[in-house]
Amino acid sequence: MISKKVESMWSHLHGLTVLAENGSYTAAAKRLGVSKAAMSQHISELEKAVGVPLVRRTTRSMRLTEAGQQLVDETRGAFEQIATSFNSARDIAGEPGGLIRLTAPVALGRQQLVHRIAAFLLKHPSVRVEMEFSDRLSSLSIEGFDLAIRHTASPPETHVAWLLCKTQSLLVASPAYLQRKGMPVRPESLTGHDCLHYPRGQESNVWSMEPRSGRVKSHGRVTVPTSGPFGANNSEALREASQAGLGIALLPDFSVQGAIGDGSLVEVLPGWRPVGTFADRIFAIRPYSLHVSRAVTLLVQHLRVSFTNGFPI
Repeated sequence: MISKKVESMWSHLHGLTVLAENGSYTAAAKRLGVSKAAMSQHISELEKAVGVPLVRRTTRSMRLTEAGQQLVDETRGAFEQIATSFNSARDIAGEPGGLIRLTAPVALGRQQLVHRIAAFLLKHPSVRVEMEFSDRLSSLSIEGFDLAIRHTASPPETHVAWLLCKTQSLLVASPAYLQRKGMPVRPESLTGHDCLHYPRGQESNVWSMEPRSGRVKSHGRVTVPTSGPFGANNSEALREASQAGLGIALLPDFSVQGAIGDGSLVEVLPGWRPVGTFADRIFAIRPYSLHVSRAVTLLVQHLRVSFTNGFPI
């Protein structure tokens, strides 16, 4: 049996773990919703009950003693498990809620995610989503993200991943550019055109293409060097440059779907499939966790349904 004295110290033990995480009495008190004086009193009572100092205090800092650190190390996991169980029970009990931190590539996020997430939030008003638009590959668990949307051929094996849809790359140009320069008839014709490129470090600007099944006769992949007046590491910028008549751009279908639909861009070399520049799948990815909030689970389900048809041109 656990003694009543130990039971009376449970909240104080939790306070010690929060103090260790936050590094100051002021920050720990704010997180727990108590005064700094109450926080200090709880630690003093815990030290009296244990019989040894747990915290070394100075006017400018605090640090745990060896006994304090041992106590935190041995009890932190239990409090984390309690929080996990509490969140699981709360999810089962009612409407999903809480904050979802999500990261996504800039162009994909702006063009294809925001309106889908808006529809999800209108259905679940107790959920909040905080998005970070970045083409940088983040460490989800270290940076505190609950979910990532990734345009990739292969998601990391250390994470849980759901395929949202397949995607393809297309060559596009504006009608005005094609009227001025003419329509290429073969991949090799691109060497005489202004080609808008997506710079990737020191790699040379070459485009590789394969024939789409049954649409053109060819012996296989063709790789051609390209050059042009403009490059950008953002598909929105390349799309707008191509719409302005600067040249032919190689872009993901999710970036040009609307522009092809309204006629401001035209597909070039439709019998050929560009390969190697952009990935061909979009995934939702989350770090492994003992507990996944109902809000995250429902958002993934929503996105899987929403992306089912991909980006038909």
